[in-house]
Amino acid sequence: MKNKVYIIVLILGVIISCNTSKSVVSKAENPNPTANDTVRIANEELEYEVIIIDPGYSSWLASRAFSRNYHSQSYLENKNKLWISEWNSRVLQPFHYNPNLYEMTINYDQNVDYGYEVNYLFYNYLVYFQNTYKQKLFGYVPSR
Repeated sequence: MKNKVYIIVLILGVIISCNTSKSVVSKAENPNPTANDTVRIANEELEYEVIIIDPGYSSWLASRAFSRNYHSQSYLENKNKLWISEWNSRVLQPFHYNPNLYEMTINYDQNVDYGYEVNYLFYNYLVYFQNTYKQKLFGYVPSR
């Protein structure tokens, strides 16, 4: 059975459904990348799909993010586990945290190997999110 979770943060929508680590990454064709910035990750069998839509994320990823393989997959997984856990906690506290930023939980299963690319893009989105929206989910956040 395929699981999907929708997360909407301002103009962010992330669709997640994961069971394997084989992935294909594509960037939406758009003459104005900040108006409709989309990054899509999916495997060929469509067992999972992640779509990140947030103005500026794609250009930030291309210009300011650490290069691929700068961090190990285990480093990215550990940071994602901490940050996503805090994210999900904030979703459950709409009177304490801005419900426009934390609208829905992220279904990130620690027992699933999502592969390097999914973890890389999630990690960098969470760095982008924390720096752009002045949030601190947990621990050190690079100011890239």
